[in-house]
Amino acid sequence: MPVSDDQPHTRTRLPVAEQSVYQPSARRSRPLRTLLAVLVVVTLLVLAISIVNRNKPAPSAAPPSADRATPAPAGTAASGQEPVTTTSHGIGSGYPHSDQGAQSAAANYAAALGSAEMFQPATRHTIVATVADPSVADGLQGRLDQAYTAQTFASFGLDAQGKAPKGLTFVSRTVPVGTKTTNSADTATKVGVWCTRLTGLAGEHSTQPVSATWYTLDLTMRWTGSDWKVTDFTQTPGPAPVPGDQQAATADEITRAVQDFGGFRYAR
Repeated sequence: MPVSDDQPHTRTRLPVAEQSVYQPSARRSRPLRTLLAVLVVVTLLVLAISIVNRNKPAPSAAPPSADRATPAPAGTAASGQEPVTTTSHGIGSGYPHSDQGAQSAAANYAAALGSAEMFQPATRHTIVATVADPSVADGLQGRLDQAYTAQTFASFGLDAQGKAPKGLTFVSRTVPVGTKTTNSADTATKVGVWCTRLTGLAGEHSTQPVSATWYTLDLTMRWTGSDWKVTDFTQTPGPAPVPGDQQAATADEITRAVQDFGGFRYAR
């Protein structure tokens, strides 16, 4: 039987709890949980890549190119040149016919030319004959004899014969700090030797205490066929570093040091 439109309609209202089943609410955002999930994924990916790469063989090193030039060693680095093993009158001799050989010879010659033995005629003549080219030895000898005069000796506190006063030790020791070739050729070269020199009278009551000076000795060298020899030289002051803040040794300490510490032969 048809229901009359005049009858009231019935509407069913569900409880709130039941409505949530059919009408889902908006999801809350959880940024912290999302960030942790991303970090976990990235960590696993990194571990996987590490494991894969660990099993790969290392690439073999490519052989050095023949066209690649070997870099020159720094000026302060040892060159590897073997020092000379022969001497003449206590001065190294028989240097290699090379740039390094010329620098080594110049360093040793600078030490000899700045030694205390230069203040005595006999030993000075021996030194000059050893380091000089025979073709110019006489000229260099005369030039140095004119430089070592009684006036020069007096400036160092020595007597007219170049001897120290009784009880004092005359010190003249040259130490090459570095060398460089300023003009090089196969049979002739010019080498600059940067030096520090200790000069003075060591001992009690010295009026000329031992002090250090700095200078550069430029030596013109010639290859004689068997060794490098000096043909000319010039000397200029410095370059001098700033003095260090260090207490000076006593006269007795300097005297013992000069007697106990020997000199060197030098090689690049």
